[in-house]
Amino acid sequence: MATNLLFLSVIAWYSLGINCGGEPVTVYGEKDNTFDGDTDEVGPSSFRQSSTNWALSSTGFFPDNARSQDNFTNVGDTFIYKLTNEIPAMANPQLYRDARLSPISLTYYGFCLANGKYTVNLHFAETVFTNGQTYKSLGRRIFDVYIQGRLVQEDFNIVDAAGGISTPVIMNYTAAVTSGTLEIRFYWAGKGTTGIPLTGVYGPLISAISADPAEVASSTSPGGIVGAVVGIVAGGVFIILLVFGILWRRGLLGQQNTLEDDLKGVDLQTGKFTFRQLKDATNNFDKANKIGEGGFGSVYKGLLSDGTVIAVKQLSSKSKQGNREFVNEIGMISALQHPHLVKLHGCCIEGNQLLLVYEYMENNSLARALFGPEESQLKLDWPTRHKICVGIARGLAYLHEESRLKVVHRDIKATNVLLDKNLTPKISDFGLAKLDEEDNTHISTRIAGT
Repeated sequence: MATNLLFLSVIAWYSLGINCGGEPVTVYGEKDNTFDGDTDEVGPSSFRQSSTNWALSSTGFFPDNARSQDNFTNVGDTFIYKLTNEIPAMANPQLYRDARLSPISLTYYGFCLANGKYTVNLHFAETVFTNGQTYKSLGRRIFDVYIQGRLVQEDFNIVDAAGGISTPVIMNYTAAVTSGTLEIRFYWAGKGTTGIPLTGVYGPLISAISADPAEVASSTSPGGIVGAVVGIVAGGVFIILLVFGILWRRGLLGQQNTLEDDLKGVDLQTGKFTFRQLKDATNNFDKANKIGEGGFGSVYKGLLSDGTVIAVKQLSSKSKQGNREFVNEIGMISALQHPHLVKLHGCCIEGNQLLLVYEYMENNSLARALFGPEESQLKLDWPTRHKICVGIARGLAYLHEESRLKVVHRDIKATNVLLDKNLTPKISDFGLAKLDEEDNTHISTRIAGT
């Protein structure tokens, strides 16, 4: 998938049109709009890329699914709802005959768009519920809408917005595209009814999506050229890092100073520190500041000159985790940002010195809190343990399905889950992580990690 995206990043698209759950259609009016078809099978928690410039990702499954209902097409656990009865009078009914329905989270991505501001139109019509005096009219569908990671509609109810059942409503938003990608996410937060008119139809529902430029930078202008370069570099960095990993593993690269030379000028999307800065921050790596030890080496607590408390991971020359894993960890974490993933402040590569600089986690690791020395163990009540478990699950769900590039960690254990001062869990140590290619499952028979 990364190769396809890199190839497409040199092509500028200026619009996006998706008939969610339906066949390709052209809507004629003041401006003719073409909507791509969206009828592919999407299984539970999976990703599908179109043949043009968009893709979709779905998370979750319906434990009480409605596959036996005639109106639903069996497309894994992201259903397509088809209105089989006569369509009520409405404008452009072909956009609302079909809709895609997801159990929890449904995300659409528009790729390779020219940078600038876009008008995003989301087409909704509640066609699952009915009018009348029967119980089928009592359903309430409530979900949240995010655009570019920003919450634009909280507790959105299609019927309330449209003013009735089977009534179309188009919600308009303005979104800025700065790196060639537009992300639109629909998220069911557990609200509304779950059994009316039938089970397994309570998640977010979307009929169509369109986006047109409101203000787009010219591809020949300096800003447009910079945007194209950024798009190419963003996709290329991941491929470069993976190539480094393969070469180091096969012993085709030189010593550690070759790594330093090769990484010069590469945008690692993270900060750079000098060895002197980190030496001063940790008081020359004083044993009193040592907070952890692993196969990779030692971790020290440090204090930067601006008052920021950090954790410095120093790769030992005897480490089982070599340069390949070091480069891998920089590439993975610098590109992933999530409340339940540890934040990477930067790295240091000087000669044979390889160091990573993380945010400092006040309560160390989950392993230390549960099984460490008695004086370091924490008394965790059941609500706190539940919060930690859910936080880890959310971090993994983001890595597997919600990030632009799917990542398999491959070394999840209590020592690789850190706890901040509020006991919020954050996944760390991505040295053995790998990108999950488009057609591969998360199942691997190769031994990795513990």
